[in-house]
Amino acid sequence: MAVSAEWVANKVSATRRKVLVVDDNVDAAMSLAQLLELDGHQSQAVYGALEALECVPQFRPDIVLLDIGLPEMSGYEVAQRLRQMTDVAPVKLIALTGYGQSDDKARALAAGFDAHLAKPVDLDALERMLAQ
Repeated sequence: MAVSAEWVANKVSATRRKVLVVDDNVDAAMSLAQLLELDGHQSQAVYGALEALECVPQFRPDIVLLDIGLPEMSGYEVAQRLRQMTDVAPVKLIALTGYGQSDDKARALAAGFDAHLAKPVDLDALERMLAQ
């Protein structure tokens, strides 16, 4: 995920969001959370499925960027569990994953995700999703 200083300078978002980044790749999660902060969002990174399930009710994010390939349980299962939590139901779930085939996208939507982005993330596409 190469980011230029110019991109950051031109991308300060008018729409501020609370974003939870869930990825077992600690460096990737931290980097994306920092980029989101630079763009004016409030972000937090967690590195596992169980940690995500505990964090969402407390942090109350507007959006969860959720990796599919997590070690404790899949991101699909995390999405399904989050959708069952009535107090967090309005959260927007975006799959952020290395699985980018059309059947992967369909499976993500069936599991309760609102959108699907393949890694490495297209930062402009991500920004458009955050602004919606």
